[in-house]
This record gives sequence, structure tokens and C-alpha cells, in this order.
Amino acid sequence: MARTAGAVCLFTVNLFSCIIVCRQDSGNNRPRDQSTVSESSRRFRTEFLEDWPQAPGAPYFDPSTPDNVTGLVGHPVTLLCKVKNLQNRTVSWVRHRDIHLLTVGRYTYTSDQRFEAQHKPRSEEWALRIRSPQRRDSGQYECQISTTPPIGHAVFLNIVEPETEVLGGPDIFIYAGSTINLTCIVRHTPEPPSTINWSHRGKTINFDSTRGGISLVTEKGVHSSSRLLVQAARTTDAGAYQCAPDNAQSATARVHVLTGESPAAMQGSAHWADRFRLPTLIFFATIVYLTILIP
Repeated sequence: MARTAGAVCLFTVNLFSCIIVCRQDSGNNRPRDQSTVSESSRRFRTEFLEDWPQAPGAPYFDPSTPDNVTGLVGHPVTLLCKVKNLQNRTVSWVRHRDIHLLTVGRYTYTSDQRFEAQHKPRSEEWALRIRSPQRRDSGQYECQISTTPPIGHAVFLNIVEPETEVLGGPDIFIYAGSTINLTCIVRHTPEPPSTINWSHRGKTINFDSTRGGISLVTEKGVHSSSRLLVQAARTTDAGAYQCAPDNAQSATARVHVLTGESPAAMQGSAHWADRFRLPTLIFFATIVYLTILIP
């Protein structure tokens, strides 16, 4: 008895989702039963491409679909696309930077294993998940529906890294006897830091020291902050202050305590002179030039 063998494999090609049916027949080259092919094709479209029953109207994107997503370096991020009335069309994700097709239906089309197509059966949501995203993954992505011509919904992805900043740095100038007021901001962390430590000249600040007059105010949230106050500043309070959250890079600011004509004061004067020297020279050069030209 002749045996019919083979497999039907369907591939979705480019953005127009053309389906190519490849038949591999047995050695006797006997054509396969068309009813079997149709049933396999129907099952594939139903289970893999999610062929929906025909319904009136064209497919469209749910207006609540987000168009801006922010993610963190190294932490999975998901781009979501919600399509209404999809019918027998397919949904694809494309990266605009290099016009690279990433997913088609529930199939991940790229060889970059960090990208993954995600879709629950009979759901209107088609997601693109990126494992361990990097800064270079930032940019515009597009969710496309295989209409003629295709229609798309753009989503901008911004991948950020945790950062720490001491406001007013890197050099801060104050007068002796005034209060040193340092504010450290921690941004883009997966969760608020458990602790934010301060050190002065490489040594952890001791709030119970005999120095006294040192206090700390910390607020945790999307952007966490830590405010260090050192009252009645002395020359010994000058130097580098470091803010070190436990889940982000540290930041440093150098405090200069001005006391009359001390070296610290002269350094401060030089700092301001550098800022205004060039504009002043330009101003006087302009006056001389106009004096020569205009009698």
C-alpha cells in the first residue's frame, strides 16, 4: 500500500505576511490529499497566526496603546500593541533604526535572542519583549498590521541607566560659618535605594561625632534624594564629599570653604575670574574697535 508522507511548513515572509506552502512528498511523488493540506493550513493559521472569524470593518489600533516606554539597562522591558478587529491579518514588530523585522505573529523573526514575541491565544495584545536591554536599543519601534498597504503604530523606547548627581557640583564654594547644604539625587533605579551613604575625604560621616551640627534628610521615590547639612562650616569641613546609594554609581562634589584671602578664597576668585575673563576681553576689544572706526 502506498504511503503518503510529508510535512507542510508555512513561513510568513516580509511585512505583507505572504504564506508559502511547501510540500515534501514521498518517493512516489504522489500528490498529497488536498483535504489534508487544507486542514493543516487551517490549523496552523488558527493556532499560530490566530486567524479570526471575518467581521465587518477594518482592523485598527486601540487608542490606549502606549507610544512611549522607558526601560532600565539590564532589566526586561515590554512594548505592547493592542489591535482591534484583526480578522485574518497578522501583526509584526519592526525596528526603525535598521528596518529590521523582529516578529511576525507569534514567531520571533530575528536571531537576536534578547527579543521575543509574546501573545496569549485569542488576545488582542501583541507584545515585543526585550531581555537585558542596552542603551543602543533605544529608538523607535513599530507594530504593523498586514493590511494593504500595512498600517502601523510607532512606539519610542528609551533605555536609561541609574545615575547619581550632587546638585551644584563638582565644585561648591561657601563661606566659613555658613551651612554646607549638599543634595544628592538618585534617578532611574529599579527601586528606591535602601541606603544612601555619605563620606568626607574617604571616611564615612559619623552623625554622632563630637563635631555636631550634622544632619541628614532622605526621601525615597521615583527620584530619591538625600540632603546633607553641616552647620557652622570650618576649614576642616572642606574637601570631597561622596554620595553613594546602594544600587547606583556614586557621585562626588568638592566643597571649598572661603575664609578671607585664604588659598581657598583665591581659588574661588580664580573660578569666577575664569568664567568672566573671556566675555570681558571681548567687550573691551569691541569698544576699541568702534573707537577706531567711528571718529
